[in-house]
Amino acid sequence: MRKLIFAMNLSLDGYIAAPGADLGWSVPSDELFQWWSDRVAATDLALYGRRLWDTMSSHWPTADRQPGATPADIEYARRWRDMPKVVFSSTARTVDWNTRLVTGDAVAEITRLKAEDGGPMDIGGATLAGTAMRAGLIDEYVLLTHPVLVGGGTPFFTALDKWVHLDPLETRPFPDGVVLTRYETRR
Repeated sequence: MRKLIFAMNLSLDGYIAAPGADLGWSVPSDELFQWWSDRVAATDLALYGRRLWDTMSSHWPTADRQPGATPADIEYARRWRDMPKVVFSSTARTVDWNTRLVTGDAVAEITRLKAEDGGPMDIGGATLAGTAMRAGLIDEYVLLTHPVLVGGGTPFFTALDKWVHLDPLETRPFPDGVVLTRYETRR
């Protein structure tokens, strides 16, 4: 059975994007960017909601060919293109870059994918992750908390019908005051 992991940058007040979908506060240090790149390389399958997919697919497929692309950008872009991906959307019609589109029941499809053999799956996108949270499908939460208060926007956590108890797995500081915390869902 695969493990489903929700990992995102978030502000100290709990948002993954500031109002207007502003992500300018979450620009990673070189060390944190390498951590994200290594995470992509270790991910067996990435699950995306449409809005996060739009953001990622508008940049990373060609980021390695942009003027000023660093070796880290080139490595991340290659890893991202090679990583198998599933996009969940009722509005998208096509996807590219080693990606499959799912337009039906996200909970049923994520449950099916978790039951398969394979390595870890990452889930991204507030709406999709919220659906998986409410269904009790997320096995691990990875919070990369940036020392900024944005005052509103897209929350990391969704409203839940019941409590989710977590066990701490790891805490790690990064440059610029970012702190990684990992928690496993207590089953």
